Amino acid sequence: MKTKILSICLIAGSLFFTSCDDDDNINEERADRAELYATSVNNGDITIYDFSENNSVSTTTLTTTSTSNEGIQYDGSTDELFVASRSSNNLNTFVNVESFLTGGVSAVVGTSGSVDFASPRALAVSGNSIVVADNSNNVFYVYTRTASGLQLTNQFDISFPVWGVEFVGNDLYAVVDSSGDLAIFNNFLSNSSNGALAATKTITIEGIVRTHGIAYDAEDNLLIMTDIGAATGTDFDTDGGFHIISNATSSIGAVADGGTLAIAGIQTRVAGAATFMGNPIDVTYDTNTNTVLIAEIANGGGRVLGFSNVTAGGNIAPTVNNTLAGASSVDFYSED
Repeated sequence: MKTKILSICLIAGSLFFTSCDDDDNINEERADRAELYATSVNNGDITIYDFSENNSVSTTTLTTTSTSNEGIQYDGSTDELFVASRSSNNLNTFVNVESFLTGGVSAVVGTSGSVDFASPRALAVSGNSIVVADNSNNVFYVYTRTASGLQLTNQFDISFPVWGVEFVGNDLYAVVDSSGDLAIFNNFLSNSSNGALAATKTITIEGIVRTHGIAYDAEDNLLIMTDIGAATGTDFDTDGGFHIISNATSSIGAVADGGTLAIAGIQTRVAGAATFMGNPIDVTYDTNTNTVLIAEIANGGGRVLGFSNVTAGGNIAPTVNNTLAGASSVDFYSED
């Protein structure tokens, strides 16, 4: 059962909340845990926004030994936070996160993987497997979380520039950087031979100029992909947006390899000057409040943005607008 939708406003540097009922007019309290994890390429800090209280939000900073991070995901089942370091070029995991947030411990315990990356971007977690996309040499690194640490299991060479990755069931969805394309690798973790790995199929998402971020929500069966527009130019910090693909698995499954997923009747686009999006490089989703959350790296030097009024799409103002210099990746976690 979904909790009520929250409208979130930024006023004088603090976040304040007002609430309205969803379509079923259900008045329920916010989730016991509702956290947004955000990284920055400007420093190694992980900013954690706690949205579990109805009327306020608290912010906690987790300081790491890195000086730049990009790629993050929290696993509530194991209380582990996975982060890709761009400064040390390795994958790190932190445990005891919940206790850290509640004041039970003063610091989390970290484990570092081998130094493998050249330019890590997004990561995706499925069970004990973690996939990191490296944009410099177009490689997917696959790690296994073991009792003794992080073990590099596979290294796959990809034929296109990689960025965002997301597991949809057993399949890995990957954005094709420098385009509006989506690549799908069926039963990704069943691949065991290192070397070149081809996508099962690649399709074009109509209306996207250049995609970076991707997020899938199984409960609502929707896929979100960001559009950074132009990477440079006079309007590079205002021409970004994102697309919401409804009935995602069936809509995408119906498009043949090399085909195009149409906008009409399937996608909702949010873009325009009012959105504060210019270079939205990562995205996550809060199912309970139907809120799309964005790591925006260009506009204002970096922002964490949220949109809870996306049904009609268009040039809409964010309901979350928080400055975070160098914002590079986001992940949302909630627990009732």
